[in-house]
This record gives sequence, C-alpha cells and structure tokens, in this order.
Amino acid sequence: MSLTAGSRPEGTRPPAAVEEPTAAVATAVVKERVPRKAGKAGKVPWRIRLRRDRALILMTLPVIVLLLLFNYIPLLGNVVAFQDYDPYVSSNGVTAIFHSPWVGVEQFSRMVDDPLFWSAAKNTLLLFSLQLVLFFPIPIALALLINSVIRPRVRAVAQAIMYLPHFFSWVLVVTVFQQVFGGAGIIAQTLEDHGWSGFDLMTDADLFKYLVTAQAVWKDAGWGIIVFLAALAAVSTDLYEAAAMDGAGRWRRMWHVTLPALRPVIALLLVLRVGDALSVGFEQFLLQRDAVGVGASEVLDTYVWNMGIQNGDFSYAAAVGLVKGVIGVCLVLGANKFAHLLGEQGVYQK
Repeated sequence: MSLTAGSRPEGTRPPAAVEEPTAAVATAVVKERVPRKAGKAGKVPWRIRLRRDRALILMTLPVIVLLLLFNYIPLLGNVVAFQDYDPYVSSNGVTAIFHSPWVGVEQFSRMVDDPLFWSAAKNTLLLFSLQLVLFFPIPIALALLINSVIRPRVRAVAQAIMYLPHFFSWVLVVTVFQQVFGGAGIIAQTLEDHGWSGFDLMTDADLFKYLVTAQAVWKDAGWGIIVFLAALAAVSTDLYEAAAMDGAGRWRRMWHVTLPALRPVIALLLVLRVGDALSVGFEQFLLQRDAVGVGASEVLDTYVWNMGIQNGDFSYAAAVGLVKGVIGVCLVLGANKFAHLLGEQGVYQK
C-alpha cells in the first residue's frame, strides 16, 4: 500500500501533540531556579557585599573610629549648653555633667543680650563676605591660567610654587607678612631710607579685614586649584577642537567649554563655603589679636575660645558654638537647595 505525503498507516495512533509550556509553568520553573534568599533583582545580599568588600571596610575602619571619637561622640557634650556646668563639682569633667544644674535656655538668652557676641558675629560675616568675593574666584582664575600653559615642565613648576604656602603654619605666614608689611618691615624701611614716611599695615585696625584676606589668599589659593584642575582634566579635547573649527577663539572656548565644565565643581564648593560662613579662622586671628585689638579681630571662633577657655564659662561657650553649628547646617541646606534650583547637583541630589 502506497503512502502519500502527510498520510499514516492504518491502525497507527497519531503522535501526541507537544504542548507549549504555559506562563504558570514557566513561572514555577523560574521560582525553582532562583534561591529564596536572593532578594530583589539586581540587589546583592549584604553578607555577600560584606565578604566581597572586607578589605576596603578594614581600610576605612580606622577613619570611622576617628570620626566617632573626635566628631560624633563629642556632640553629646553640647548638653552643657543647657546647664550651669562646673567641671569641679565632681572628680572629672565627664561625671560633672551629671551633677551640674539645668538652666534651660538661660545661656542662649545671655548670648542674645551680649553686645560682644553681636560684634564678633558682625566681624565674622564681614570677613566671610570679603573672602567670598575676593578669595573664592582666585583659585578658579589660577586653574584656568595653569590649564592654558602648554609646556608640562612649566606647569609643574608653577603648581609646586603655588602649593607650597599651604604647608606653612599661620605663625610663619603672619611672620612673613610682618617682615614685609610691618612697621619694621622691608617696604617701610625702604621708604624711610629714601625719605618717605613708613607705614605699618599689621597694626592698622581699619585695614585688618583686607590684611587677613590677603593672608588667606597667599596661603590657600594655590592649594584650592587642585579640584578645578582635576575637573578640567576630564574635559575632552574634542570639544575644544570642535569649538575651534566653528571659529571660536580662546575666550569663546573658555566661556562655552571650560567654564561649563567647572560649573558643577564651583557650585559644590560654593555650597560648602557658604555652610562654613561662620568659621573664618581661629589661629590666624588669635595671633594678631594684640596688634589690632579685640574690636577688629574678634570673630565667633575666638569669642568662643575666650569665653570658654580663658574665662571658664563653658556652658555659655557651648551655647554659642551650638548656635553656630545649627546656623551652619541651615546655610548648607539652603545653599544646596539654591544649587538645585540652578540645575546643579550640589552636595547631594534631590
């Protein structure tokens, strides 16, 4: 008997149809293959991450311990701002916290009524404004200048010269300025030798705010260019070449290529600088306090030191420091929100 295509012999059973796996069957198979402890898709369990990154964790552990000991645990001592703290009421200063009487917000009321506090706050804000206007743009300009230098050897020498003053102590910086701009300094002596009257900038209370700003610029402006140079190194040369092919000159390339690349870094550093507005320095002002007087050199940091360490009024000094810290946090949050409105990331994302 001949068989045609598609036919089957008589008496044979048709082959069983191959059933396609349904969605329920496929889901059951996937569930069997995936372990129950795998968690969400793409998320590595914390035990695996701990075992994988144990070397990095061990490297950062000393830093975490130092932060806890010197930055976070001392925050508990702010409780003395609400007490009439007396370190001699007990055998040591820590247990004296538990034996000192509570006074509520009395220390803060003293602060509001103290004219010396407002004078120190005024000097602090004035110096911050001057340093923000006169000091903050200088590292950006220096970074642009260094970035335009083509020869690597010249660039390396210039960077080394700019970095060097950062490693000088404030004692040395003030001494250098004293030897140059003081009454017995090089400039004053040279003018007197040629019949001119000398001057002494180091004891001029009216010019003190500009003097300390110049000292800060000389000491730290060169060090501040490191972050900006790192941001400029990430800019692709193709952008400069494309801008040059479109006819853009050096200033146009800087305006449309270089500065937009620096804008996120500038926004981040500006937010951090605004948050540190009430901390303009301590050692620098303490060293020159006697030369220009308390009225010109007193800032919040030296005021806290004077009230707490010299006068022994620890509760009042803690209250001033606590208010200073809270205002600093608020300034960081506000400046970061403003950076978000401008389209920048700031310290943290939205």
